[in-house]
Amino acid sequence: MNHQEWVRRRRALTREMGPGTLAILPGAHEKIRNRDVAYRFRQNSDFLYLTGFSEPDAVMVLVPGRPEGEYLLFVRPRDRLRETWTGRRLGPEGAIRELGADQAFPIGEIGQILPGLLEGAQRIYYTMGQNAEFDLEIMGWINRLRERSRQGVVPPETFVSLDPLIHEMRLFKSAAEVTEMRKAARISMAAHRRVMARIAPGLHEYDVEAEVLHTFASGGLEAAYGTIAGSGANACVLHYVDNRDLLCAGDLLLLDAGCESEGYASDITRTLPVTGTFTPEQRAIYDLVLAAQEAAIAVCRVGHHWNEPHETTVRVITQGLIRLGLLKGPLRELIRDRAYEVFYMHRAGHWLGLDVHDVGSYKVDGAWRELEPGMVLTVEPGIYIRPGLRGVPKRFQGIGVRIEDDVRVTRKDPDVLTAGLVKTASAIESVMQNRGH
Repeated sequence: MNHQEWVRRRRALTREMGPGTLAILPGAHEKIRNRDVAYRFRQNSDFLYLTGFSEPDAVMVLVPGRPEGEYLLFVRPRDRLRETWTGRRLGPEGAIRELGADQAFPIGEIGQILPGLLEGAQRIYYTMGQNAEFDLEIMGWINRLRERSRQGVVPPETFVSLDPLIHEMRLFKSAAEVTEMRKAARISMAAHRRVMARIAPGLHEYDVEAEVLHTFASGGLEAAYGTIAGSGANACVLHYVDNRDLLCAGDLLLLDAGCESEGYASDITRTLPVTGTFTPEQRAIYDLVLAAQEAAIAVCRVGHHWNEPHETTVRVITQGLIRLGLLKGPLRELIRDRAYEVFYMHRAGHWLGLDVHDVGSYKVDGAWRELEPGMVLTVEPGIYIRPGLRGVPKRFQGIGVRIEDDVRVTRKDPDVLTAGLVKTASAIESVMQNRGH
């Protein structure tokens, strides 16, 4: 991503903060997986959004109007021995040269430098509760400043959470961000196509996951979340990630998989017949979910509010379940009583961006917020008919269907970032039945 993108974001944030303020944002730490082996590092999304820096153990400080420089970074110092084992570090000099920091210091010096920056600031923007150890450090520095108040030292008067400012900015995607999301969508769609071309009875769910991760890695990207490859009744488990069972003839495979580019996620779900052909009952449920999704995408427009896509899916799915005999009663009463939640128990989507379930408020002043250009959301209705569900014909039991796409709100029609991946039942059957031809 272009360096100027991060400059623009920091300038926008400092304008919101105003004079006499200071913002502190720590990056993420490495997490231990077992003994002395760490998980693969993923930077804190807010920190990544403002700095583009992907090393652990760093802290960003913004001081609007500071003559010596507004943008400060505290980072790990260069260390030839450690870098031999774990890879190159940027170091303070590199942070200035490559990240555009006005000043940069070794992270070990933060206790000598940051208290002096806190002194005289009227308002501190910092989100408590996310890093307990660093919270204690900051409060220790503040308390020491308060102890010196009789010497004329002026400690900060107010602490304000930094999250709301950054998260409102992150809700609206720039052209550069959309470019990364399109790239993630392109590779994710390729992974789904690879699965469509290869699944068959006798494979395992982990074989499906392997095809997905192979495609991501071949594109130079990583998974944005744990792959869900649920076959048969496992498709009725919303966040199933065991991925151990055998794919059986006559079953459906619910595949929820997406990768991320520069941290920006794609989130796609398709439901596939393992043998390449839907049964009549599977087709009926699938077509109903697709109708609900298409109706919901149609209202992802400026002037509509956040909850309208969900309300649309509820109405379409409830009507369809009545038609199929799976729900009985007047439509209005069934919606009022949420009778559909036996089959459709989640919401129709979420914000999408640097986090799969991205930041940004869904309500403003107690009301659902209106959709605006630049917002990106998923649309993902589903129907899940778990085995043994009372009152449901056996031929419908064990069917789980979800269809999910990524949608950008524009001033015109919805921009479906994942539109290049087939999703009608007929198109899926055609692709799967023509494998190898």
